[in-house]
Amino acid sequence: MSLDARKTCFATVLACLALLLIALPASAQSARGARASTTPQILGAEDQSKQISVTFWLNQHNKAGFDEMVRQMYDRNSPNYHHWLTLNEYKARFAPAAGDMAVVRQHLADHNLHIVASDKLNRYVTARGTVADVQRAAGVQLNRVSIKGEVHRAPGAVPVISGAAGKFVSAVQGLSDLKYKNHAMRPIDPDTGKAVPMVPLSSLAMSKVGPAVKFFNANCLRGTQARTFKTGGGGPYATYSGARYGGNINNGPPNLPPCGYDAPQVDKAYGLTSLYKQGLDGTGQTIVIVDAFGSDTITSDANTFSQINGLPALTDSNFAIYFPTGPTNCGGNTCGWDVETSLDVEWSHSVAPGANIALVLGADNSFTNLDLAVLFAIDNEIGPVISNSYGLEEDILVAEDPSELTVQNSLTELAASLGMSANFSTGDDGDFFLQVGETTVNMPAASPFATAIGGTSLFLNSDRSLKLQTGWGNNLTRIANASPNPPIVPPLQLGFQGGSGGGTSAVWAKPSYQGSLPGNFRLLPDISYVADPFTGGEVIVTENNQTLIGVVGGTSLSCPMFSAMWAITTQAAGTWLGQAAPLLYGLPADAIADIGAVDGPDNVTGIIHQPPQPPIIETADDLAAPLENTTDYVSTLYNGTSTRWYVLAFGTDTSLMTGPGWDNVTGLGTPNGMNFVTAVVAAK
Repeated sequence: MSLDARKTCFATVLACLALLLIALPASAQSARGARASTTPQILGAEDQSKQISVTFWLNQHNKAGFDEMVRQMYDRNSPNYHHWLTLNEYKARFAPAAGDMAVVRQHLADHNLHIVASDKLNRYVTARGTVADVQRAAGVQLNRVSIKGEVHRAPGAVPVISGAAGKFVSAVQGLSDLKYKNHAMRPIDPDTGKAVPMVPLSSLAMSKVGPAVKFFNANCLRGTQARTFKTGGGGPYATYSGARYGGNINNGPPNLPPCGYDAPQVDKAYGLTSLYKQGLDGTGQTIVIVDAFGSDTITSDANTFSQINGLPALTDSNFAIYFPTGPTNCGGNTCGWDVETSLDVEWSHSVAPGANIALVLGADNSFTNLDLAVLFAIDNEIGPVISNSYGLEEDILVAEDPSELTVQNSLTELAASLGMSANFSTGDDGDFFLQVGETTVNMPAASPFATAIGGTSLFLNSDRSLKLQTGWGNNLTRIANASPNPPIVPPLQLGFQGGSGGGTSAVWAKPSYQGSLPGNFRLLPDISYVADPFTGGEVIVTENNQTLIGVVGGTSLSCPMFSAMWAITTQAAGTWLGQAAPLLYGLPADAIADIGAVDGPDNVTGIIHQPPQPPIIETADDLAAPLENTTDYVSTLYNGTSTRWYVLAFGTDTSLMTGPGWDNVTGLGTPNGMNFVTAVVAAK
């Protein structure tokens, strides 16, 4: 749905939305859009005796002055350009006063809420109590609602904070129990609909592991093949021909299905080896990674990854883990973020092997704990770049928890004011229509103070140089059943399997650095790296006491890779560069490789015979559908992980389109090695 149609469709709720957005910045209030078309079903009031935690965030002092100062920091014509605040300067000029905090704390105490945490700069206070007491303190009833088939807690009306405290509070977290989801994505086994299983390293001759050992086929786009599928007894038969994806299913290592890359292969493809030869590997910089839960075995897993890929080991001198919101209590890697954590640490270390890594873990994936983890990284000025591979659909936040929009935008703006780049992945669901019934974008990536990282599909030549890239988006069609492989008539379209998130925000006004782009709203993404799990990166993770290797993608791969590249660029610059996005849009053409739509030279076509009926021609478009706005794509024959056969398409990202210049799948494109670093340093 177009932005204009979206605004028309939801005009009736704009008044309510204005009330819900307690303290969104002026840039957001002038551009806010509307909630998703699927209205949550109210199931009844929340249990009044249930204990919950809520966090009251306080208004900055002189917010207009702070916003103007940050604007000048990113205006080349201003004398304040790239003159970052220190934390002490922020505290003295803009942080809430102790008196403000005292009023809010008293308000909470008056409503029987027990204070459990607050920060030294008086920006937030967390309290705990019953739902009944929270409702009185926030002035809103909490309900149980059904959102996307899941039961959640959500406020039933506009929070109204009574008394003197009302003028000091900018946002209230915890009224809903929505959580962020990570963006790690493994290739799907089309036979089961589940992720392709990882392989125990013990079965792959771990004793022989050395640098750049290949476990997975790196030849993702092979030459043309023809396959004929027959039905016993003289039934239908079909012949399909086209490029072949990945290896044969009966190949052992180093050609395990599906396709995937190790670190040296990606280094060469993206021109990173030339940086390393010049001593540019992130030395002296720290990449901050924010995750939830973490992994109990992250250090040993990352060091196995390092051993395989010829990288330096992670030790106490270059790797630290922080728990700012308390222990994660997730023994045995059961909370679902172990793969995410491994992906973030291993691939940031791969791209910037000389950089330190600080892993900051929220106790869980609630908005509050991940936001406080980000705040911890900012307050302690751990490093110049913060990598965040998680998010949630913007429309859901607008409808159910607009306070989170306020909090995240404030955090990313604070990071930008101190000279840091807060990078966020844009998600793995394309335009999100299949998830929420409405085209939307991912938040926090949509914040104009965040740098939004999208994704590509990456194909290499036999010497591991870059063959081609296109925007990440996969469609899948089954063309033959299991051995003896009778053809499926007609072919079974399994549809969209995942793709780079992107598009137009319905909340945030277009920032000045996107001034050359169309429209009036923030556009995503800004830049990309490889994210397609069918052309993903090898990852080591331990589960159930087994050390495993598998291929993982998602924008959770591209985000830590770009964050690591930003650390290298910061090393070259010799100074913190601030938010990356404003610098990206003014770089010369050779600094960022523009990713266009690729029309595969050997896209799959077929012909089905059902005598005595005339043959049925299956065009490349038929087999790659649904194409929506896409006209150019790459399609391949794919053997799956069993004896079934499929057509796997690349560059088919829902309604989003890859094209010349900035596009809503890959942004500006992918960093071009030394040219990128040199250009950013010259532009700083």
